[in-house]
Amino acid sequence: MVSALTAKRQSPALDRPEQGRTPSKAAKLRDMLQSADLRFIMEAHNGLSAKIVQEAGFEGIWASGLSVSAALGVRDSNEASWTQILEVLEFMADATSIPILVDGDTGYGNFNNFRRLVQKLCQRGIAGVCIEDKLFPKTNSFLGSHQPLADIDEFCGKIKAGKDSQTDAAFNIVARIEALISGWGMDEALRRAEAFHAAGADALVIHSKQSGAEEILTFCREWGNRSPVIVIPTTYYRTPTDRFRQVGVSTIIWANHNLRIAIQGMREVSRRLRQEETLIDIEDTVAPLGDVFKLAGNAELEQAEDRYLAKHKSAGAILLAATRGSALGDLTRAKPKCMLDVRGTSILQRHVAALNNHGLSDVTVVTGYKAEAVNLPGIKTVLNDAYETTGEA
Repeated sequence: MVSALTAKRQSPALDRPEQGRTPSKAAKLRDMLQSADLRFIMEAHNGLSAKIVQEAGFEGIWASGLSVSAALGVRDSNEASWTQILEVLEFMADATSIPILVDGDTGYGNFNNFRRLVQKLCQRGIAGVCIEDKLFPKTNSFLGSHQPLADIDEFCGKIKAGKDSQTDAAFNIVARIEALISGWGMDEALRRAEAFHAAGADALVIHSKQSGAEEILTFCREWGNRSPVIVIPTTYYRTPTDRFRQVGVSTIIWANHNLRIAIQGMREVSRRLRQEETLIDIEDTVAPLGDVFKLAGNAELEQAEDRYLAKHKSAGAILLAATRGSALGDLTRAKPKCMLDVRGTSILQRHVAALNNHGLSDVTVVTGYKAEAVNLPGIKTVLNDAYETTGEA
């Protein structure tokens, strides 16, 4: 069976990178989809979560429409424009080196909107886009039932327009079939699969919201690996993964779990802080602040600063303030003259402030007489206990 799958999913020569050239992210995703081995991609919804997915060892990222929309605080009904989604994707792509498959909903309009989207995704190094055969604006598949589906010919035209517009030959257009989840039945799902495959789709997503995977497994057996099949086991999560391997599933998408665990974690820490009004029992349960800096790449910035910023030797100042100022009589009986008050501020404090204003923050004060009285914040002190006899600093 493995050899048959390999033969079915062999990449065309034109999609393979030239010898010695690093394959594009799109080519990496194409290889994943056409592999004889089951592969996995994980949901992310911003640059930080994308970095975490890569850090965990996943080979690819699912930029979930639901998750990105929710992270922006809007509904999964195309309330965020495709240009707003594109901005999030750009951050995700810049933050990672693994391929991103975008949940493109219904393509944000007709064939013309979709082909412009494909061009922009290619420009930003996105590996592929998945579009579903429903109507624009989309409604999340898990809301309601018997949602209307797009006309097959119209949707096939959208796929063809996307394929004609891609600027990376390995860019992947994945067609998501909603016939099962919308109650249209297996025959309709297979009919649409055949049409979308013939129109040029590089892979298919077969979707279901049943608690068991039987209709998904039946579809895969009926389809017979004529093209790669992706599944999203959000509702039928109890199905053992090996059952998907047995029917030749190409890829599994874990579709929204980073978003959902983030919601749970933020709710809990916000609730506790509101109730307890202290960080004492919270701090050890959250990620260290250093982990945030590490994920954001601060170490690389420090290295870049060492390489590119001009080096300036830091300058300091030494203030001589060891003598009493005996000519001032009783004014300096309890403190040296440097600590005498002049209109509410000591002489020494005025000198230090003037130095600070000129960028000199490293100030050392030489003390002697009543050294303990020289106690300004932000200075260093050096005691010269022989100040009266040596005349040396």
